[in-house]
Amino acid sequence: MRPSIYIAGLLVLATVISSCQPDTVNSQAPTKRTTAVSYIEVTTSEHKIDTKMQGRVVASLSAEVRPQVGGIVQQRLFTEGSAVEQGSLLYQIDPATYQAAYNEAKANLNSAKASLATAKLKDQRYANLLKFEGVSQQDADDAHATYLEAEASIEKYQAALATAAINLEFTKITAPISGHIGISSITPRCISHSAASQLISHYSHLRSYIRGYEKSSKELLKLRNLMNESGISEGNTQVILTLEDGSQYSHKGQLKMQEVSVDAATGSVTLRAEFPNPDGILLPGMFVRTEVNEAVNKNAILVPQQGIYHSATGEAYAYVINEQNLVERRPVKTVESVENKWVIASGLSVNDKLLVEGSGKVRPGSEVKPILVEMNKQGEMVTKTSQDTSSTSLQGGV
Repeated sequence: MRPSIYIAGLLVLATVISSCQPDTVNSQAPTKRTTAVSYIEVTTSEHKIDTKMQGRVVASLSAEVRPQVGGIVQQRLFTEGSAVEQGSLLYQIDPATYQAAYNEAKANLNSAKASLATAKLKDQRYANLLKFEGVSQQDADDAHATYLEAEASIEKYQAALATAAINLEFTKITAPISGHIGISSITPRCISHSAASQLISHYSHLRSYIRGYEKSSKELLKLRNLMNESGISEGNTQVILTLEDGSQYSHKGQLKMQEVSVDAATGSVTLRAEFPNPDGILLPGMFVRTEVNEAVNKNAILVPQQGIYHSATGEAYAYVINEQNLVERRPVKTVESVENKWVIASGLSVNDKLLVEGSGKVRPGSEVKPILVEMNKQGEMVTKTSQDTSSTSLQGGV
């Protein structure tokens, strides 16, 4: 029993002694750590509001070649797919029957002119004899009526001759405009039908092209509302064209017109831009993409994309450092992305300190050590020096 009592006494004595010693661990004050993060100063800059649309190429001028008179095609005087000039001869229809009709109409006109001369002399003679009662009044009236009929016949035969001349000229099918002609649907010795019932060829003007594309009426209303805001000015009419292979067309076009009504089926408005086509690269039906500068925002806020985050619901937000160096979460509204930046519509103001690096180490309310940076041409964040004359690349961020 005595050893047990002795051991218990030692344990009580040790407990009393330890309770009297100061708690060195708990007496030390906790060390407050401040996380270094990078930020940029929000500023305004000029931003061109460009609209990208898709469409297909159409010719500025096109023509359908249709015979106006029937007959046997004697010659085809062009090479399919070649360039033709306005007024050049494309087809020659056998003119024999039309030449004969022209000669007949001409002979009838000459005969009518001879009859007119005879009727005129008779009318004058009877008019003189009537004064001396050498002829009756009835005979004088009949002679005058015959003269008037002969005059009317002249006009009738002149019209017939003009019609015959037109039909004879129609045997030569010429090009109404300059352009590149397509495939011919008839060959020499084929019979062509008159009027617009037969399409024998088609050609387009390739030197200058108008590209048709569509823009929704909703986008037009959005642009008009934007133009009413301060700092927004109208853009230029230049249009940049991207071809089907992704290459950019070497010539810039000009926006020419906008349809005055909205297509009820598509809810869009048709726009047209004209492009020069000296090398014949643009062809009808070609699929292309365009970029049009419709407005310029002189007070736009553009920030690096890495400074904007999105929640699970898709809402955008940013971290801003306040005057006490505390992190604030702020909802923002983005308009569009431009290269590696976001265009901000609301949520950020000029001179705000936007956190761009180190967000994973902090949370709203955290105190941070802010380091001013800026984005270089390569899209990298570099530390801005106090003299603001040179910059040093951040190694591995913060």
